[in-house]
Order: sequence, then structure tokens, then C-alpha cells
Amino acid sequence: LILLLAPTLWAQPDSEPSTPEAVIQQIETALLPKVRVVGRDVAPATLQERMAFHGVPAVSIAVIDQGKIAWAKAYGLADVEAGRAATTETLFQSASMSKPVATMTALQLVQDGLLELDGPINESLASWQLPASAFTAEQPVTLRHLMTHTAGTTVSGFPGYAATDSVPTTMQVLDGESPANTQAVRSFAKPGHSFRYSGGGMTIMQLAMADVTETSFVELTRERMLGPAGMERSTYAQPLPAARALEAATAYDSDGTPIAGRYHTYPEMAAAGLWTTPTEYAGWILTVNEAVAGASDAVLSQALTDSMLTPNSNGWGLGMPVNGTGDALAFMHGGSNAGYKCQMVGYPHRGQGAVVMTNSDTGSALVDELMTALHDAYDWPIFAPTVVTPVSLDETTLKAIAGTYQQFGNTDIPIRLEEGKLIVYPPGITPRELVPISDTQIVDIVDGEHLTIERDEEGTITGIKASWTTLKRVSE
Repeated sequence: LILLLAPTLWAQPDSEPSTPEAVIQQIETALLPKVRVVGRDVAPATLQERMAFHGVPAVSIAVIDQGKIAWAKAYGLADVEAGRAATTETLFQSASMSKPVATMTALQLVQDGLLELDGPINESLASWQLPASAFTAEQPVTLRHLMTHTAGTTVSGFPGYAATDSVPTTMQVLDGESPANTQAVRSFAKPGHSFRYSGGGMTIMQLAMADVTETSFVELTRERMLGPAGMERSTYAQPLPAARALEAATAYDSDGTPIAGRYHTYPEMAAAGLWTTPTEYAGWILTVNEAVAGASDAVLSQALTDSMLTPNSNGWGLGMPVNGTGDALAFMHGGSNAGYKCQMVGYPHRGQGAVVMTNSDTGSALVDELMTALHDAYDWPIFAPTVVTPVSLDETTLKAIAGTYQQFGNTDIPIRLEEGKLIVYPPGITPRELVPISDTQIVDIVDGEHLTIERDEEGTITGIKASWTTLKRVSE
């Protein structure tokens, strides 16, 4: 569900902070929301207040400025029950932020002639094959397709495995065989013809990397990428070795309950399995910057790095979204595993960037607020606040929008009219406001997504359409 934030504000700092201390103070004492509603003034909040509001036990931040890690801090509790404080050395699951690091490692294998970007991926797979189909008859799936999510492969993401679950092998994941909890990864569209985010495709890449090197993915990434990037404490090991369990932040669901066993296991390592800290991940961003600059000791050639950071028609480079050109060039990726939400961005020509990690299913909203605060502090090209101008709708129209809607056909989501405002009640989450900007559009004031009110020919509201799904209206 797209979640909504009740308090909003319109205050800006008197001047841009220029020192780490000033930026930290602003974040800790004067945090602003991502979405700012014209005409509303509310006092800035402290980071602790926003963590409490969103139900986020811990957040860890690392910031790059002037070509180096300018500062890093952690807040809150890595484990609430044990009272264990989060530190900058606390490990988090980076979730889908695992993909860019794995992709850059695969590009090293391309550089060494062990993989081909545009050759059939099946030619690199010794232990398993992507089944042939009518979709791949003319154009086989390639590594480039997998990296850009244009391979036409299924399985967008993975739920992970509880501590008591049996963990499948990579081949079992790819074939959807027990104990795998996702469907088989198969072709559903012609490669190169459309974008379909596919963690399944990343898992094919993971297996190809291990097959061509005859090395485990964990060891391969440690030797070729994590070690050279200074990510000494980071690992793709899944599950995390028992001896290192207390280094990790416990994951929490949207109700604040610890994930059973503290966190899930992700054998889909390239797609979702990297354990790291914001500081070490920021070190990887600096490694990318070195390759962009053509440093003689860079882990990847300047030419392949340029390919990695050149967007195709859907805005994706190799392994991650890419935005802008020249000084405004940015690469980024978010992450969402069970109980972990995170975001990274790097600006290679500005020497700037940041990594934010949380240990809660409700962490995305806080991550957005922090990334927007860093945009404000450092004048980034992206992650700017979203400005919305509300409109006044008559009470009859507002009452018509209010009602009960269903997400995915089985979860009731009430929207109520309270003191002239539309308030949504997502399950297990603090109620939040929907702001109308027309009689057909309402805005999520956490992430700024525009939601469309759908009506039938008689003008009766039938649902609310978001980019990710349609909430069907089931009652008034």
C-alpha cells in the first residue's frame, strides 16, 4: 500500500548547512517531510519523533561529500528487546540494493572474458538452463537483458525464508521446486522488448557468475568486489553465519513485531542477499566513482563503467536506475526485504551520495524524508521535495470518495472523512491523510504519488488507481 503522512509543513532552513555538523543538526532537529503541501505550516520534527511516528527502531546513515565519506551516524535500537543500540557497524540487509554490487562484479567477469554482455546467457550456464520458449526463439536472453530487467523473465521479488524454513538451492529457486517459495523463473516476453523488474533474472545472473568461475557466489563477490571496495564486514552469505548474528539489526514488521528468527534468509543473493552497513556501501559508491574517473587501480574499466551508467529507454543502466547527465548524473537503487527498507544514491561527478538503512517494514517513509533532507542540505539534482497544491472539494464529493476499498482483493482499507480531511487506515499502520488536488486526483503525502479516482459511466466511484495496483471500492 502507498502510505500517507498526516503532518506536513512548509518551513525551510534559513541557510544551507555547509558542514557535517550543521547537516547532522538539521536532520536530528528539523526534519521535513518529502511531500510539502502549499499553505500548510507545521514545525519541523526531530529525527527521534519521526522514527517514533513511523515505528522505525533503528536507522543508519552514511553521507558522501567532496569525494569522501563526510559523516556517518546510527540512531535507535538494533534490537528493541535486548536494548542493543544501533551503531555505524551494525549490519542491515541491503535487499535489492544487492543488485548493483552484484552487477558490477559480473561486469568484472565480462572484462576478463568470462561472461559476455550480449551473448546467450545459456552459453554461460553449466549447471542449469533457462528453458527455450517461443519468446526466445529469435532473440535469446543475454546478460545485458538480465541487468536491465528487459529479459522478459518472471518473478519480480522474493519473500525470503524464515529461520525454521528449509532453504532451497539456486537451481531449486530457478525451477520453483520445493522448498522454494516462489514460482519458476521462466520467459514470458521477448527479450529486449519490455521492462519487467525481475529478481528472478538476477538469480540467473548469480548462477552464471558461479558457473563460469567455478566459485561460490559468496566467495566470488568477496574476492572480486567486497574486498577491493573495502567492504570487509559485508557479505552475501545467506544465512548470515551464526557467529555474526549479533552484528545484525533485528528486522521488524509493520506492527513492530520482530521477524521470526530475527530476519529472513535470501538464497537469491545477487537480488537481495547482501549484508552491509551504510558506511561500507558508501565505500562501494566511491569505488564506482573511481571507475568513472578512469583510475588506474579501479575495479572496473572506465568503458564498462560508462556502460553501467548509461540508461536505456526505461531509465535503467546495468543493474540500477540512472538519472541525469554530466554533473547531474546519478545512480541509485532502493531495497525492501522483510523488515528492512533502504535507499542509496551516488553522484559520481559531484563527489556526493548517501546510503540510508532501516530495520522496519515501515522504514520507507522515513528513508524518503531523510533523502529529501539530504537533497535540501547538499542541493542534489534528485530527491527534491514534492510540492502539491490542494483543492477544496465540497462535502458531497469528499463523502463519495470515503468508503472501504480492497487491496489485492482480500485486505480492507477504510478511507474516512474526518474534520474535512480524507484519512486512510492501512492495516497495522498509523492513519494518514489523502490530499485532493482535483476531483479525480488525490496525492499520497509521503511519497507524492498521484492516485486516480475511477468512476463508472454513472459517475459512481469504483476504485482508486495507483501505479502499482487498483484499490477496488467495496462499500461506502
